[in-house]
Amino acid sequence: MKLTIFAATGGIGRQLLQQAVAAGYDVTAVVRNPKKLSGEAARVVTADLAAPDPAVLESAVEGADAVLSGLGARSSAEAGVAWRGTQAIVQAMRATGVRRIVVVSAAPIGTVPSPGRPTPPRHDPGDGFFMRHLGARFAKTAFRKHYADLARMEEIVCDSELDWTISRPPKLTDKPLTGVYRTAYGQNIRGGFSISRADVAHHMLRALDQPQTIKQIVGVAA
Repeated sequence: MKLTIFAATGGIGRQLLQQAVAAGYDVTAVVRNPKKLSGEAARVVTADLAAPDPAVLESAVEGADAVLSGLGARSSAEAGVAWRGTQAIVQAMRATGVRRIVVVSAAPIGTVPSPGRPTPPRHDPGDGFFMRHLGARFAKTAFRKHYADLARMEEIVCDSELDWTISRPPKLTDKPLTGVYRTAYGQNIRGGFSISRADVAHHMLRALDQPQTIKQIVGVAA
């Protein structure tokens, strides 16, 4: 299987790249700074998704069986890169006829407004008392710009005609890969407060072999 991985030097993107190469996939890694790569056996395409070049992105996804994206803002100043970059990725996929895409978002996004969804539900059906009344409220205040960016990104993905899957993890950690975690369609995980970046990447790659995840938002947590 041929994969194109965007933001392949980020926290989740690096895990996607390492696990995909280890599994024997034919991988194209799309990165802003190739010097941050650690010698993984992958074709490298340099692209800045804050100011994407359509021709470069089309060359990156051409011939791929699937696209995976770990794209997300690393700071408030970068907020907007997720939706703008994903919009450019979707356009490149349309131009080249590639249909399968798996992206990472965040657990609170189901309750965050976006331009096409200005009045989302107040609570995620999978959240318990703590997350409903304290955790989610704090997170949305602390990461307001990041979450607005991801909510708009999700809207772009869901409105596309592509075969998409959105992975929504809670707090991310740098713990090692376990391959053991819980998932739920269309909602968060009750009592699921964290998950490692390695396990999120594992979940995203596993979704490629699970047609039931197509056009689904999937909560994932340890």
